[in-house]
Amino acid sequence: MASSDIQVKELEKRASGQAFELILGPPSKEAVPEFPLSPPKKKDLSLEEIQRKLEAAEERRKSHEAELLKQLAEKREHEKEVLQKAVEENNNFSKMAEEKLTHKMEAIKEKHKWLLNWSA
Repeated sequence: MASSDIQVKELEKRASGQAFELILGPPSKEAVPEFPLSPPKKKDLSLEEIQRKLEAAEERRKSHEAELLKQLAEKREHEKEVLQKAVEENNNFSKMAEEKLTHKMEAIKEKHKWLLNWSA
């Protein structure tokens, strides 16, 4: 584009800067790229090539399905492990609470016996 195709028009002048408007002239014939009117034609596919592509697509589909099933199995296994851990922690908590309660009850019985012996 030649410099004669561009006009610069000053809009504002401020302390913070200046504003300009650029006016572009009409495009020249040289600057317009030539585009093909139609896309290049694809070569005709043979029956074997079509069959090969279909088989490859089927393999990709099966591979993707197998990967999804594998991920699902891993997720289920993880869920089982988490559930098992929660059950174990619950059992441990129950056992510890029962032991504490038993110990506390024995201490109360001992104290009660001691008080009965002391007051008698």
